[in-house]
Amino acid sequence: MLLCTVRDCHLPLVREARRVVCERGHSFDVARSGYMNLLQPQERRSKNPGDTPAAVAARRRLHDRGITAPLLNGIEAMLKASAEDVVLDAGCGDGFYLGSLAERCGFDAHGIDISIPAIDAAARRYPQCEWIVGNADRFLPYEDASFTRVMSITARRNAPEFKRVLKPGGLLLIAIPSPNDLIELRGSGRDRQERTIQEFPEGFELLEQSRVETTAELDAAGMDDVLHAIYRPMRAEPVAAGNVTFSLDLLLFQA
Repeated sequence: MLLCTVRDCHLPLVREARRVVCERGHSFDVARSGYMNLLQPQERRSKNPGDTPAAVAARRRLHDRGITAPLLNGIEAMLKASAEDVVLDAGCGDGFYLGSLAERCGFDAHGIDISIPAIDAAARRYPQCEWIVGNADRFLPYEDASFTRVMSITARRNAPEFKRVLKPGGLLLIAIPSPNDLIELRGSGRDRQERTIQEFPEGFELLEQSRVETTAELDAAGMDDVLHAIYRPMRAEPVAAGNVTFSLDLLLFQA
């Protein structure tokens, strides 16, 4: 289902031993860890776009502590995916949500993110999924109607591309930070639900809304990981332990 990302090409890619190639001869190597980098040079805003290695590692440690397990459970309950589904996570980061759900539900899983460190970490932890480096803000390198489910977990959203790659009747799950997310560090945030719903005026029907929330008691190292994950690394003075709220608003649409 992969498409070539070379400008004005977008022909199907065929997998060979250690690469994928289109009939025009554009080829992309498969990395040692198993992912494919389809990102074109003009799609980069910087030399190393997306999450940094430090942010990826910090989020992975938070996931491994079990702190985000309630968020994962809430996403699973709303997504309602089964082994028959084909699921895309657009802006998948280190792959925690997609990889964990694929292990639980057995579906065919595909993740795309612009960060090479994030996708490399995902490919090493969840080799049963397919991982792509690409700019999902511009183009999703998949054929039309490839997926029965699409997820966007606190990532940027591309409504036209989501609609194109979803099968008719397919489900789109959007997760956005709620006003309570990291309230202890950021203060009260904005309610983004209505604005997000307005991004999907045509071709989507809102089916369900919910909020999933958990509070974790973190030691200083855990607080440091949260700050790195949100690009607020530790200052010179030590960070104190404390409670932190993690909260997502979930929106489920049908194409």
